[in-house]
Amino acid sequence: MPWNISASGSRTAAALAAVASLTLALSGCSSYEATSPHDARSHPAEGARANAAPVDCEQARCIALTFDAGPGKDTARLLDTLKREKVPATFFLLGKNHVVRHPDLVRRMAREGHEIANHTWTHKRLTDLDADGVREELSRTQDAIAEITGREPTLMRPPQGRTDDTVAAVSRDLGLAQILWSATAKDYSTTDSALIERRILDQAGRDGIILLHDIYAGTVPAVPGIIRKLKKRGYTFVTVPQLLAPGRAEPGTVYKP
Repeated sequence: MPWNISASGSRTAAALAAVASLTLALSGCSSYEATSPHDARSHPAEGARANAAPVDCEQARCIALTFDAGPGKDTARLLDTLKREKVPATFFLLGKNHVVRHPDLVRRMAREGHEIANHTWTHKRLTDLDADGVREELSRTQDAIAEITGREPTLMRPPQGRTDDTVAAVSRDLGLAQILWSATAKDYSTTDSALIERRILDQAGRDGIILLHDIYAGTVPAVPGIIRKLKKRGYTFVTVPQLLAPGRAEPGTVYKP
């Protein structure tokens, strides 16, 4: 947000700058340049055909449903809902205590056509780590997922959306694009499924990326209502790669609606 500051208001300028700095610190996100889904689609990947994707998101009202920090005890029920509703999702998985504990669920996600992505090994804030620490958090989950599915992820989501040049560089080396979001229910703070549903519906928009967690009690029960009501609004659910097609998520790049 630009500040309107007169030349004579140096003390005011200093105060406002301090407030802006504090606001950035509390927001949970480091400074970054992001690419929108529309911009990604306007730069087709080499060899990509315009009609290769199952949905043309330049024409359809696309939205991507994503889930962080699983799999967990409610993920099987979530997968049942997605299968029944014929909705693909993108799962940003945690390695320790999740991927390694629930390999059958990871295999099921892959088998049923969902996109499997990386959400680090232990959910550490990557901007607090040096390059070796970032690499360990990401590469251990890459290896664990590849061992189960036979394929390494190409997408990752930094915990709390915190990223910086070091995170970008390591992600690029590992072949991982960074995916942020445009709608979140803050479902870690409530078990009220109706509230979770309402928060998502209020924030939903074309080319949106919805962030939910399949590890919290109120979330999975909210998903059927979210899907049905967004379908009634004319939305088509896609995975994140489908949202960007015929563009391709470039390693290291941050994508955000």
